[in-house]
Amino acid sequence: MSNFIDVIFNADYFFTVLRVMTPILFASLACMMFYKGGVDAIGTEGMMLSSALIGVLGAHYTRSFLGGILFGMLCGAFLSIVYVYMTNKMRANDILAGISINTFSSGFTVFLLYILAGEKGSSQNLPSPTVPNWDIPILKDIPILGEVLSGHSLLTYLGFAMVVVTYYFLYRTPMGLRIRAVGKNPGAASSVGINVVKTRYLSAGIAGALAGLGGVFMSMSYISNFTRDMVAGRGFIGMAAEGMGRGNPLGVLLSSLLFGAVDSLAIRLQGMNLPARLVQAIPYVITIIVITVYSYIDQEKKKRKMKE
Repeated sequence: MSNFIDVIFNADYFFTVLRVMTPILFASLACMMFYKGGVDAIGTEGMMLSSALIGVLGAHYTRSFLGGILFGMLCGAFLSIVYVYMTNKMRANDILAGISINTFSSGFTVFLLYILAGEKGSSQNLPSPTVPNWDIPILKDIPILGEVLSGHSLLTYLGFAMVVVTYYFLYRTPMGLRIRAVGKNPGAASSVGINVVKTRYLSAGIAGALAGLGGVFMSMSYISNFTRDMVAGRGFIGMAAEGMGRGNPLGVLLSSLLFGAVDSLAIRLQGMNLPARLVQAIPYVITIIVITVYSYIDQEKKKRKMKE
């Protein structure tokens, strides 16, 4: 038993946790920004997927990983603004509009990949720069701690920084207050002169850019190219992490770490002669359990408040 624990839970495992949780963290921060502005986040998956491909294409044609990051963020922001236009201006159903974004992205990425690379599965024919890793001075030489915290992609460190930035933006700036007011009660926000639609566009644009960073990480850090449907449900897991974290940046970070730990454990168990399909299902089973438990607790709290 002790050997099993030593093999699974070591410095390399915890390094993998931070690596695996990065796209989930960006997805959950994106969902948080969506919900704070009163916008549904179901289209996050599709925004991440499209951004993953556009990021690779941007890096390929600009010959710079920074170009890839920028194009990926712009792609996510554009799709999120289109989503708000569909739901606010055209009065489309929130859920159906989100599903349409996801479905469009799944087909659009394959189509665009075939047009530009002649492939339907991956972008290997379009070599592009990847986001470099960063060995943190001094920290990298500290035993265990350096092995866990140093040597990650720049986007991983950016993800941690965005937790602080989003907290400050939402809770320490007038614009953050407006976004939260619109998300809580758009009627009351409108009565004090806040432009609800414009505020939702802003909130969604920021959320889409965050989702874009998650997609770019998948295709330019997690692996070095785009592959078909590579986001693999991380946008939906991000929704679960946001709910579990109760829409608070710190809670979202802790929830993302939990899902990253579960996903990393599944990766480790694949090398232990366990059924591959069963192991791959573990993160999604945990997601379902977490959502169920969270929903039950939330409903019980609402019942208590109604009785009081």
